Amino acid sequence: MDLLDRELKLSDFKYVLPKNLIAKYPVTPRDKCRLMVLHRDTQEIEDRKFSDIVEYFEKGDCLVVNQTKVFPARLFGKKEKTNAKIEVLLLRELNPQEKIWDVIVEPARKVRIGNKIYFDEGLVCEIIDNTTSRGRTIRFLTDKDVFEIVERIGTVPLPPYIKREPVPADKKNYQTVYAKVAGSVAAPTAGLHFTSQLLKKIEKKGVKIVPVILHIGLGTFRPVEVEDLTKHRMDSEYYEIPEATAEAINKTILNRGRVFAVGTSTVRALETSVTASRLSAPNRGWTDKFIFPPYDFKIVDALITNFHAPESTLLMLVAAFAGYEFTMKAYKKAIKDEYRFLSYGDAMLIL
Repeated sequence: MDLLDRELKLSDFKYVLPKNLIAKYPVTPRDKCRLMVLHRDTQEIEDRKFSDIVEYFEKGDCLVVNQTKVFPARLFGKKEKTNAKIEVLLLRELNPQEKIWDVIVEPARKVRIGNKIYFDEGLVCEIIDNTTSRGRTIRFLTDKDVFEIVERIGTVPLPPYIKREPVPADKKNYQTVYAKVAGSVAAPTAGLHFTSQLLKKIEKKGVKIVPVILHIGLGTFRPVEVEDLTKHRMDSEYYEIPEATAEAINKTILNRGRVFAVGTSTVRALETSVTASRLSAPNRGWTDKFIFPPYDFKIVDALITNFHAPESTLLMLVAAFAGYEFTMKAYKKAIKDEYRFLSYGDAMLIL
């Protein structure tokens, strides 16, 4: 790890990302995207294909994946009485029994407390509170399962930097093959490169694959607005580390295997819940953990991630893991070699 003689600031993570390198569509098949491999011990950088990642695993390693599922969180409805068109973006479920949610509404000026909004399939919600300028708290007025209805009538909320309308294929493409538990409004994008066949090949090498959950919120796209990183606050996101997952990780650590984390969301979940003896603790709850350099990683030995936006918290986590200078050198090379960036882009493996 490189040691800088000063604290890093927001502006240290600035770089110019050419618009043509922001991927609008994913590579098919998923595992044929490019893979940049960073070796922290030798500072060597390799250019590979994602399907080659199997070669970097050894028997006794553990691969941790985030099983969160993106749900089609954009709903289009009409306001009672006026029939004004209202877009509602579901952010997170606050109370499953009462069917209360945090949302963002557009146009916000038309939506007040007490208003009802009508959607397809007879789904209705009532505005019960204001949270931010565009934020509202709503209650769905139904006995049915909200997620089931939303799955049918909602649209996939593509990241704001993908400048196109969603297409039907996005519902499948913007989802990992192992997604199980609905709750994210953004995909854990490092996992988008895995196919079922590739996961089987990794397992065949004697690697244990285990799940965690961290439901990714809109905060993942929120810009950092303070130069002093210690003053930035992350949005809270729900996470779960099952007991069997913690056991498998701890067995790997004690047997001197390596723990590979798929994506920054997995890293944040794992590094949130650690015992005094630097082992994984099973847990569930909310995390607002912000990882930036310097940071002492307790659980994660290797990271699979994408290429992230300038000045993003995701880039800061990567720099904390790979070392700041090495990360920025890799990004410079990625731009020169025209790697594809962001959610539908190429991948990086940091060893």
